[in-house]
Amino acid sequence: MSQESKPTSLPAQQQDEPGFENQMTPKPEVIREGYKGSDKLKGKVALITGGDSGIGRSVAVHFAREGADVAILYKSEDQDAEDTKRMVEAEGRRCVLIRTDIREVKNCQDAVERTVRELGKLNILVNNAAEQHPKESPEEISPEQLDSTFRTNIFAQFYFVQAALPHMKEGDNIINTTSITSYRGSKELLDYSATKGAITTFTRSLAQNLAERKIRVNAVAPGPIWTPLIPSTFPEEKVAKFGQDTTMGRVGQPSEVAPSFVFLACEDASYFTGQVLHPNGGSTVNT
Repeated sequence: MSQESKPTSLPAQQQDEPGFENQMTPKPEVIREGYKGSDKLKGKVALITGGDSGIGRSVAVHFAREGADVAILYKSEDQDAEDTKRMVEAEGRRCVLIRTDIREVKNCQDAVERTVRELGKLNILVNNAAEQHPKESPEEISPEQLDSTFRTNIFAQFYFVQAALPHMKEGDNIINTTSITSYRGSKELLDYSATKGAITTFTRSLAQNLAERKIRVNAVAPGPIWTPLIPSTFPEEKVAKFGQDTTMGRVGQPSEVAPSFVFLACEDASYFTGQVLHPNGGSTVNT
């Protein structure tokens, strides 16, 4: 999809949570036509949470084209996960699908152990999975929603880091997905934006902590990106206008975010740690 052909408006649509990429119109762009891999991640193994669709799917396919085998964690979207596995295998790489609930620490530990067992090692941890539930006022956020959002979005990142570190060595790295809401806030996403702020600070602090081990830790803070999270959590009228308030006047595609993960995961970013990249369509944020 060329720059000129990327849509500035979207068809009004809505799905049930957690959202399914195979039901979206138009389908998100996973990898741009003409993207050429150059073995930037040859021989590496990556674990990607939320890797079945959206940004996670795009990261998985980009990593595979760059030579990495991947383990993909997902909650319940079996068809999306199988589609992503086929895309990874079409790049000639191995893909392990792990259906699990990352809100529970034991599940995170088991997923890391299975990744190492089936793929031989773990070099890149991508903490990408997240959930959001827009509400108009603080009073509408139930204790159950608050607990689930924090467990999925930030607690799980702690759990995966703790489980992964015994398997990681000098030169390996961790990449966390934060959000533009970490910097700009969101009046409808109070709990979600709070977790994203925590992820940004977690990234910076963990980078300092792991510097002596020579394990780099960075993050990516996407702006409005066309993923299943959007039609499954926002009303139709908001979906139709999603992304139009950016400087570029359109929603972003996963294919425009995943290369940031490739950069941070490879040796090109050897002098990057504790940093956040901002593929957000032109918004200026405090970094």
